[in-house]
Amino acid sequence: MIIYNITTKVHFSIDQQWLRWQKETFIPAMMATGHFTTHRLFRLLDQDDSEGNTYAVQYSLPHQQAYEQFLQEEAGALRQKAAAHWGEQVISFHSALEVIQ
Repeated sequence: MIIYNITTKVHFSIDQQWLRWQKETFIPAMMATGHFTTHRLFRLLDQDDSEGNTYAVQYSLPHQQAYEQFLQEEAGALRQKAAAHWGEQVISFHSALEVIQ
């Protein structure tokens, strides 16, 4: 199993709007691609939150091939959509993890 992780620092001024957008728009769009089996949304603890909260959304994929297909077919457009919507009010990075156990 592969986990696609998106970690995002969200400025306090848009925190609640961003969370609502994640839950109502972005996460459903990610799940609608058909590549992911589940997702979970987290708020990081023990982080420097002087400029805003940090969140992570983890999406599960059944195997590496599904992850590669998502990157080729969907990732670029979804990342651009998020960047166009929030601009510099959020900072995100993406990572992939392989579940070992």
